[in-house]
Order: sequence, then structure tokens, then C-alpha cells
Amino acid sequence: MNYILFDDYSRENLLPFTYTKPVGEIRFGILTIKEKWEKALDTHTSFYTQDYLNKKFPLIIGNENVFINGKICPNDALIYLISKLEINTGIKCENDLIAYKTSDINTFETNLVSPNIKEVTVSYTSINQVWDIFSKNGLAIKHDFEILTKNKTSQPLSSTNTLIGNKADLFIEEGAKIEATILNTTTGPIYIGKDAEVMEGSAIRGPFALGEHSALKLNTKIYGATTIGPHCKVGGEVNNSVIFGFSNKAHDGFLGNAVIGEWCNLGADTNNSNLKNNYGNVKVYNYAQHKMVDSGLQFCGLMMGDHSKCGINTMFNTGTVVGVGANIFGGGFPPTHIPSFSWGGAESMETYKIDKMIETARIVYERRALKLSDEEIKILRAIFQKTESFRIIK
Repeated sequence: MNYILFDDYSRENLLPFTYTKPVGEIRFGILTIKEKWEKALDTHTSFYTQDYLNKKFPLIIGNENVFINGKICPNDALIYLISKLEINTGIKCENDLIAYKTSDINTFETNLVSPNIKEVTVSYTSINQVWDIFSKNGLAIKHDFEILTKNKTSQPLSSTNTLIGNKADLFIEEGAKIEATILNTTTGPIYIGKDAEVMEGSAIRGPFALGEHSALKLNTKIYGATTIGPHCKVGGEVNNSVIFGFSNKAHDGFLGNAVIGEWCNLGADTNNSNLKNNYGNVKVYNYAQHKMVDSGLQFCGLMMGDHSKCGINTMFNTGTVVGVGANIFGGGFPPTHIPSFSWGGAESMETYKIDKMIETARIVYERRALKLSDEEIKILRAIFQKTESFRIIK
């Protein structure tokens, strides 16, 4: 059986993160949604996504193909229902198409209104809005923790550390280093990835996940539910946030109720507000509706797309959304919606020239002994064109 993760209408709500990747590539919990399905099905998956993303995230076609909604996380009930699908049949729950099985992928979209799509009543976790990524992250960490640690033995915890809570809720992968740290698992599990490092003086409350080759700097304070993806450096104070991977917040400053994409850098003493002074619900810019929408949350911080960066002492207001490839600096609070490829801050904003932005991205990749691929460059140029209207000063 060939499994394909598809993007549905929620992709627009999940911008700016889905400008650079399919929905199924979003890190949520410890794993990406794609990795969750591949572990659950014990196979590889591919993507049915935007045309400009196809080179980096290619579609693989088989004789029999099961399309699975890329915003939905697997569970036993879903896997059972999917396993019972016959050709040209599907399942849906309320407004969500969950899965559809076909031998002809060219008919996938035309069959979305087929009477052979059965309405089912089933519980599952999905991400429909950008704030779901952090607000539902605790459940996702706990689920992934059980999967990743089943029938495995954790590396021992050094005697220099202090563990509060159940030892079974702490898992340390091979090569990870932790010294002189306080770890509290009474509020949720703590997962330390392969070759990751937690430096001295840090304090961690679960649920928490630290990706492979990532590091918590000296005296870092972590409140759950927080995920730091692979190849990141993080310091200061972090609360209920998700950092996808290859991004740095290496110095003091507060990050709370936030989602940070890949290849981002937050300058020293960058802070985001996650609570309004009047304690009201936070509004967040929505790309599908082209306006601010009510998140329904009292706590909501910064949403930053891939390749965006900010200078030292940057201050982000509650619910700020930063697009892809932006460079933010200067005093004061910048706008709560910063379009992709913006250059500037509170006083003024202009277009970050695409060639200059790509030049910086190349340097950032090279610092990690990686190369910015031609496919990635084409994606960035495509996003630059697609987001041009957002940068027009009205």
C-alpha cells in the first residue's frame, strides 16, 4: 500500500509555516506529523501538496494509494478505519476528510464529493490553526514519548542532576549529555534526543522534548509543554513553545506560547509578550482571511516563519506573526503582522531583496556544513512572488 499525506483547506490557516513545507512536515510533539504516520504504518509516505513544493517534497504513486490528511495525527482507531478502506472509498469526520483510497490519483480531488466517502465518529488530534501547534503540544509530546521509548532503555542520568518525579517519564537517548540540571517530570515526560546537550544550571519542567544535536545553554529555564527540534541552540526562558529545527534562541530573553520555524535566529534579549494588558483574547493575523482573527486564547505569543531573524533586544507584541525570510531590528514594537521578506522594524519596513536573503541563507547553511539546494532556492523565490501583495504599503 502506498500512503500519501495531502494538504486540505487548513493549509491556508497554517501559513506562514506551510509556505515552505507541506502540513505533514510540521513538527508537533517530538516528531513531525509525517514521522508519526510512518512509525504508525511502518512504511514511508510522500506528499500531495503545492506545485512549487513538489521538487523538494515529491509525490510517489503506487498501484493502490491511500491519501491521508496531513494535519491529522494517527491513532489506533484511525489506523483501523483506514485499513478497512476499499478502492474509491473514504472516511470523513465533520468538515475533515480523513482518508481516501484510490488506484487513480488523478481522480482524487474529483472524488472528494463522492457518496462513497463515509461519515465516521472518531476522536483524533489535528492542527487547524497556527496556535494549535503550541496549545496542543503537550498531548502530542506525551503520545510521541510513548512511541519512541517503548521497549527501549534510557541512558542513565548523571548524579550531578536532580530528578523530581517518575524516572520512567525521563528518557535520554544515546550520546546525550546532561549535567547539574533540575528535571521535573511530575507535569509531563521529558525526552532528550540523541547527542543533545543540557548545560549546567538549567531547569526543565515537562512535558518537554529536545531534538537530536540540540543544546540548552547555561541556566536555561524551560516550562512545558515545549518542543525544541533538532540542531537548535536555546537559552533564556521558554514556555509552551515549539521550535521546528535548525533555529537559535541562544541568549537570555522570554519566548512564550510561540511557534518558531526552521533556520530562524532570535537575537540576544529578544522577548515576546504572550498576554495582553487587559487579559483579553489574543488576535492573530490569518492568511486565509487576510485579517486579524480571535485565537480564543488568553496566552498567545510569536509565530515566526522559516528563515526569519531578529536583532538584539527585539520586542514582539502578543500574537505577532512573522512571515518567511524577514529581517527585523530596531527599537519599539514592530507590527503584529510582518510580511515575508520584510526588512526593518517599528520605524519603517521595506522589502528584503530576495538575492540578499538567499545569500544570507547560504551562509547560515554553510555554518552547519550544509548546502542550500537549488530546490530550496526555487521555493524561496516562489514564496517571494506569492507574498508580494502583502508587502505593498497601504
